[in-house]
Amino acid sequence: MNLEKILAISGKPGLYALKVQTRTGFVAESLVDGKKVTVSLKSNVSLLSEISIYTYDGEKPLSEVMKLIADKENKGQAISHKEDNATLLAYFKEILPNYDEDRVYPSDVKKILNWYNTLQAKGLVTDLAPAATSTEETTVMEDEKKATEKKSVAKKTTKVKEE
Repeated sequence: MNLEKILAISGKPGLYALKVQTRTGFVAESLVDGKKVTVSLKSNVSLLSEISIYTYDGEKPLSEVMKLIADKENKGQAISHKEDNATLLAYFKEILPNYDEDRVYPSDVKKILNWYNTLQAKGLVTDLAPAATSTEETTVMEDEKKATEKKSVAKKTTKVKEE
């Protein structure tokens, strides 16, 4: 399982796994106690895969931040989210040195570490998406896309000449 089906539901503690979509919302299962809850479409729900952390260079997806924590901890538990703010921020600075200190609050760091430890306790840390692709892989993908676009343009030009 990756972060695509992991939810944070406003007003409810912990994380939830998306199970089934219904007409009026969806059913989610708590990762903490396994209880299923029905969530209406009016509820404020966040997919963990859609959350990013502010850095001075832009935004970093939560999956990449969690991957950095997992690498630091050898996929083990991180420090508790109940530590004092100074300890949490110092730890987070080790993980993500360029995070935007003006826009990332201690409460955000607490949530991230709590979520990471919840996922780790359920054995889902090994399934986290890998960090960003390398520059070499990105270049190969862009080259393939350009080649496909050139073929498409060549076919259109041939059709125009035939008419």
